[in-house]
Amino acid sequence: MSSIFGQAFKIATWGESHGGGVGVMIDGCPAGIPINEEMIQLELDRRRPGQSDIVTPRKEADACEILSGTFQGVTLGTSIAVLVRNKDARPAAYEEMAVNYRPSHADYTYEAKYGLRNWQGGGRASARETIGRVAASAVAQQVIKSLYPDLEVLAWVKSIQDIQAEVDHETITKEQIESNIVRTGDASKVDEMIDRIKEVRADGNSIGGVVECIVRGCPAGLGAPVFDKLEAELAKAVMSIPATKGFEIGSGFAGTLLTGREHNDAFYMEGDRVRTRTNRSGGIQGGISNGEDIVFRVAFKPTATIMTEQETVNTDKEDSTLKGRGRHDACVLPRAVPMVEAMVNLVLCDHLLRQRGQNGQITMK
Repeated sequence: MSSIFGQAFKIATWGESHGGGVGVMIDGCPAGIPINEEMIQLELDRRRPGQSDIVTPRKEADACEILSGTFQGVTLGTSIAVLVRNKDARPAAYEEMAVNYRPSHADYTYEAKYGLRNWQGGGRASARETIGRVAASAVAQQVIKSLYPDLEVLAWVKSIQDIQAEVDHETITKEQIESNIVRTGDASKVDEMIDRIKEVRADGNSIGGVVECIVRGCPAGLGAPVFDKLEAELAKAVMSIPATKGFEIGSGFAGTLLTGREHNDAFYMEGDRVRTRTNRSGGIQGGISNGEDIVFRVAFKPTATIMTEQETVNTDKEDSTLKGRGRHDACVLPRAVPMVEAMVNLVLCDHLLRQRGQNGQITMK
């Protein structure tokens, strides 16, 4: 069940990095939602490899095929299957990994759990698995648009290593983010970030950073007490993306330096709407959205595969060494942005449908 996500809007991804293809099955999508392959392709193109000279050079068009669940451009209410075929797989490049565990990869842990593993590019642990999530998100976005059109999800690169972007949450647009290959919202940091990624890659190394995300126009009332708190659902969703190592919402860890008097978000009335004067809660209180912007950050580690020889052990449990092979991102952040947005859209779509199912309405104050 580890490849299934969601309750009302449920997805199941499948496929391996160097297998025949990858994809997703979507269940619970309402009927009559406009969707076609072009809509899905727009999102997949933001995630695909080979899109710029700072990401993995693997040449995949990631062309999607809708196999079921739509008719004449709209959803039928039945299960939707989306397939993306792998066209540039090179499993032979990974033969050395068949007997040597890659440091900080899932090679050893997968074998410890299942007793065997697909060593060709990481199998299910590869970021190619996220193709299914991004494809499903394109459908989820159309469902959200039909239920709550004011809702908008935007993510951007907040930092690359120690290079920090300064972004105005009130004015940042998708066009600004997509105008540069790093996908940061701070134009003054673009060249510095690109140069750092290229410098590290030339040294056979890798770096990480932080993706920040904002949800605008989210209605109050999404989420549930106790185990299905909205921030817990978001944390689980984005922390399931490969290479993630941290999550914080609102004031996050910095909030621990404040007192309650300093940290609390005071309420006030704006017409007939309840507002908060500050947003240290990050748009969620008691596990339920309060109508303010939801703001959170996700930490991504340096890419595990590096082109430098490292100490490891082999499948015979003997000391060994291994140097990276294949085609990899020196920094996953630019391609992680659409992945973060995808998981957020899936969570919000699921909770909007759950809210409709529980309370019979979507329009909340």
